[in-house]
Amino acid sequence: MQKVFFYFVLTFISISSVAQVDKNLTEEKGVLKEVSYPYQLFPTQNYWTFIKLDTRNGRMWQVHFSIDNNDAKGEVELNGLSLVFDDKEANGRFTLYPTNNFIILFFWIN
Repeated sequence: MQKVFFYFVLTFISISSVAQVDKNLTEEKGVLKEVSYPYQLFPTQNYWTFIKLDTRNGRMWQVHFSIDNNDAKGEVELNGLSLVFDDKEANGRFTLYPTNNFIILFFWIN
């Protein structure tokens, strides 16, 4: 039983240690205020591709750009559905966080 508790605590500590808090803050007259924008661009592992997020309602697009005139440029819709009702939209309501693709395994040890 102690081993199960130990592994549970160890797992909880490791999960909580990677939790992220991202606040865009600006200082105005000595007071910190959160800055929110209606749209944000997030980099991906592909140098020529970004994810554009509507921070008000969670809609997303994949944005391609190029320095050559002949290459493909533009946006591809990833999520066209609003995740909130229109009256609940607010700048900065949604954001994206980078993650690592890994699996957390839980083991029962007798």
